[in-house]
Amino acid sequence: MKADFDQKMHPRFMGIPTFMRTPLQENPEGLDIALVGIPYDGGVTNRPGARHGPREIRNMSTMSRSIHHVSRVDPYSLCAIADVGDVPFSQSHIPEKAMAEIETFFSSIHAAGAIPLSAGGDHSVTYPIFRAVGAKAPVGMIHIDAHTDTWDAWQGNKFNHGAPFRRAVEDGVLDPKRTVQIGIRGAQNFSDGWDFSLEKGMRVIFMEEFTKIGIDAVIAEARRVVGDAPTYISFDVDGLDPVYAPGTGTPEIGGITTKEAQALLRGLSGLNLIGGDVVEVAPPFDPSGNTALVGATMMYEILCLLAESVVRQKKSVG
Repeated sequence: MKADFDQKMHPRFMGIPTFMRTPLQENPEGLDIALVGIPYDGGVTNRPGARHGPREIRNMSTMSRSIHHVSRVDPYSLCAIADVGDVPFSQSHIPEKAMAEIETFFSSIHAAGAIPLSAGGDHSVTYPIFRAVGAKAPVGMIHIDAHTDTWDAWQGNKFNHGAPFRRAVEDGVLDPKRTVQIGIRGAQNFSDGWDFSLEKGMRVIFMEEFTKIGIDAVIAEARRVVGDAPTYISFDVDGLDPVYAPGTGTPEIGGITTKEAQALLRGLSGLNLIGGDVVEVAPPFDPSGNTALVGATMMYEILCLLAESVVRQKKSVG
């Protein structure tokens, strides 16, 4: 089912806001790509607000159009894409229960044969997504962030937003040797997260190396690390410098520009991509709405990559 062309041609201020003005379809059956909201920030360690991210990203995504101006990809003509709504939480204040609810929702999407592209929510939500998409075999990851998110429990919560990829490696759903973390920076009180990533074989590209070697070299390194096997893209908006994305829970200055981020994502075309997310958009800290617009735009960039990947996968089996 192609996205409703008439809906996209209507003025942006009309209709119910869905991701990219796609149809709302609660059942993922028949979809190639399912767009999902995860309104959860029970894993934050400082500033809350990411639970409001999906709603504002939906709103700002009405600014997007169909055809990518560089690649000329129109994901809506290539794939069946719809907004399948939000993860329906019933126990969101109990981290273990919330993680299970996210996993159940994404398992149904995966079982339907659809690729998930989601808007968080804090970064803890990626762990249960991996539990769903990596249940049969661990996946690789291209991770754009200021933080490695491989720390351990915080204040007794092992499902906090600084720990999803430690949990995923421990559960065998994320392959650390096929993981690259890009844009890492900022002082820490303990080195445990950095140490875990490096000791497990993750390729960590600190921001200083990013600046030194340049975007093309970073793209080449990311492609080398993940290879041709199934790979997931996780984009934390605090990977960007806060001048571009101030509405986030743990901002770190000296980060990636929006232009560099777009170039980085575009350089991943041709990879075997099986999902993606944009997380940590916290609208209460950016009344301008710019951070949500940035999140929506990065989500569209990933959508174009996923659509290309779906087409290649269909051709390979057809």
